[in-house]
Amino acid sequence: MAVAAPARAPQRAAPRPAPAEPRRSPRPVQTRPRVAGGVIWIALVAFLLAGVVALNVAALQLNLESQRLEERKETLLGENAAAASELSGLAASARIEQVAREELGLVDPAQITYVRIRDGRR
Repeated sequence: MAVAAPARAPQRAAPRPAPAEPRRSPRPVQTRPRVAGGVIWIALVAFLLAGVVALNVAALQLNLESQRLEERKETLLGENAAAASELSGLAASARIEQVAREELGLVDPAQITYVRIRDGRR
């Protein structure tokens, strides 16, 4: 018995590649510069710089106000010390007067005191 070789299927031809599209030329060189992007960047940087300047001005104003308030505080502390010293002096005068009246029997010179003499003269 003879063995028959299996029948071969007819081979199909490989699919043909599609015709190549014609090569496109690279993008044409832009003749006008891209101004819009540059203007936006310049505006953004200008805005940020204006913000920095505004912050510096505000900080300077706050610093000046703080310095003015510190000077006012020092002035008020000096006035307070002077008032306390004056009060202390006045309290000392009052204390001295009280001691003079109570312990020494002295009177205020504005008080008039009449003393009667017995021989009948006034």
